[in-house]
Amino acid sequence: MSIVNVVTLDGPSGAGKGTLGVSIANKLSYNYLDSGVFYRALAVAAERHNVDLNDKEGLKKLANNLDIFFQVEFASIIKLFLEGEDVTRELMLESTASRASILALDFGVRAALTARQRLFAISPGLVADGRDMGTVVFPNATLKFFLTANIETRARRRYKQLLLRGDNVSLPAIWRQLEERDERDTKRSISPLVPAKDAIKLDTTNMVAGEVVEAVMNILVDRGFF
Repeated sequence: MSIVNVVTLDGPSGAGKGTLGVSIANKLSYNYLDSGVFYRALAVAAERHNVDLNDKEGLKKLANNLDIFFQVEFASIIKLFLEGEDVTRELMLESTASRASILALDFGVRAALTARQRLFAISPGLVADGRDMGTVVFPNATLKFFLTANIETRARRRYKQLLLRGDNVSLPAIWRQLEERDERDTKRSISPLVPAKDAIKLDTTNMVAGEVVEAVMNILVDRGFF
């Protein structure tokens, strides 16, 4: 059993995990972990240190010594610092996300980052967002959710998010990138993207963010979190 309550949110990109995670972490006054940030930070670090994505030993060394700092306010990551430099915007680029999903295929990298992610399970509790939070990182989590949505909905959500941020993107490109990431995430031999056997599944295709939060909050109330 977890020493503290841990709520895990797994699922593909664009399913609504991030928005939901920040919202319920705020409502529960829990810590919040966006596990994907670690892989994105490693992707940026590898590029800056000229470590090839196929260099297993080099990547493992970088992962074990990753110098990353989160500036957090109200359970939401505001700024991300890598080796003392603000890399928030760089970490959010789709190109960084694509490299991160390639890094996630490496056993040594996953083992190193999993150990660091588990350190976030401290009082008063944790909401963890990722792809293997309920299956690998926190298998004994108090409550697990698996979010999904069809590819069109997820692509349009991501497209709108990037447009609002001022990025120059196209919907077809985002759609293609999500399909490629889904392929890698679901078919990798190490920690594939699959629902935990005891996860509550939630299809958010026809739901807006507020409806997803409300649905999960109702379950949390029923389970005695409040």
